[in-house]
Amino acid sequence: MTIATLSSKPKDTYLGPQTAVAPASDGLFYGGGWHAPQAGGYIDITEPGTGKRLGRAPVATSLDADLAVAAAKKGFAVWRDTPPLERARVMKAIAAKLRLHAQELALLDAADCGNPVKEMVADVMVAAALFEFFAGLVTELKGASIPMGPNAVNFSVREPLGVVVRIVAFNHPFMFAAGKMAAPLAAGNAVIIKPPEQSPLSALRLAEIIGDMLPPGVMSILPGGLEIGAALVAHKDVAMVALVGSVPTGRAVMKLAADRLKPVLLELGGKNALIAYPDVDPQEVATGIVAGMNFTWCGQSCGSTSRAFVHADIYDEVVAHVKQQCAQYVPGLPTDEATSMGAIISQAQHSKVLGFIASAKAEGARLVCGGGVPAGPELANGFYIEPTVFADVTQGMRIASEEIFGPVLSVLKWQDEDTMMQEVNGVDYGLTCAIWTNDLEKAHRAAQRVQAGFVWINEVGKHFLGAPFGGVKQSGIGREECLAEMLAFTSEKNIHINLRRVARKA
Repeated sequence: MTIATLSSKPKDTYLGPQTAVAPASDGLFYGGGWHAPQAGGYIDITEPGTGKRLGRAPVATSLDADLAVAAAKKGFAVWRDTPPLERARVMKAIAAKLRLHAQELALLDAADCGNPVKEMVADVMVAAALFEFFAGLVTELKGASIPMGPNAVNFSVREPLGVVVRIVAFNHPFMFAAGKMAAPLAAGNAVIIKPPEQSPLSALRLAEIIGDMLPPGVMSILPGGLEIGAALVAHKDVAMVALVGSVPTGRAVMKLAADRLKPVLLELGGKNALIAYPDVDPQEVATGIVAGMNFTWCGQSCGSTSRAFVHADIYDEVVAHVKQQCAQYVPGLPTDEATSMGAIISQAQHSKVLGFIASAKAEGARLVCGGGVPAGPELANGFYIEPTVFADVTQGMRIASEEIFGPVLSVLKWQDEDTMMQEVNGVDYGLTCAIWTNDLEKAHRAAQRVQAGFVWINEVGKHFLGAPFGGVKQSGIGREECLAEMLAFTSEKNIHINLRRVARKA
């Protein structure tokens, strides 16, 4: 398969790996139906891999926000009172249906966001797994009892918040749009998804596939830009906002939410470190370094370990192995099953990444591989960059201190552990860290010292259902993919009952 074939009408059956299904419905989804945007009109969606027009998407504005939130409030009244095990049954049925559509959704996402199609199938499966995971936790929405003696009963209950908004990023459009609604739905909330402006099509297709499986208003999909995002965050009837996005966007969301003391859940950027001690095999740690960079997604991943701190004793050998292993990532058309590395999301991001590469050269970093735009007529109109590795990087360079969100890896040499730790922790971010050593004591002590919310030891990149994922410092607030995520979409109410019989007046 070399191109995406986009059908004009949705199908409810699996059509095979060569067919993607574009959304047939040309509007916003809320209140259980499709609606033309009130004032925003439509924008063209461009394939990052070819530069061609893929379709169009509606643009929601504040007028649409009012209508969608009103519909969501009605949906919430129904879903809130749906018994937890019934909510779980519906969510498990949704997971099963998503799996039936995995191939077509993967191809649609590949065309829309630039990630390789074979990897996007896994994104659909992750979304389905999240629905099943949180469906299995609905009976854990528990309060607690507090002993008060024989004359009183005191206990707490957990209740859903109401209408919640989740704003998601472009690097995993379907996985985020679908998977991030699972926890709040399990808790009994109505959910409004604001998909990424650059790649909204799979979220709209999601509404076509599962929209009739939930009560009207419980799920809404509102594509658009800054206006709809700000309108939803500030809306008086939105109880909570969660974001997967950049640090500047997170700050803007938090400021708007603060006006109404609205809780937020923020999963933001990272400038993550991988630390290699001298007792590890150079080839094995090089494999971890390359895998942790997420070159398949062109480094467009908040958890990418884009700074590799390698001990001087193994530094040269590791760098040589890293260069060799980068050869397996060859930029190609995202919709081709053979592609191992996709395209950058947009022309603007493409130019930004190339600017970082130029700055690294100017600041004296040594280019090990990549650094350019791949040749080839089929890639000429897409947004491609070779897997790029710089060695002899110092922490003061831009590529070591700023989040690039592109396929650029910095390798730094270290000898003194204290100095290295200062540099690892010397950035504003604190999302992930990977530590490579065969010394168990050293691993534990390093894990305690690094300022990160999620730490791997002799591993990179993997998430585990039930393990809390999230950052510290500027990398976010709250934890996801675990029980705590579901509980974050609830409030705890205390109830006190005085068992003393109240005397009746004669």
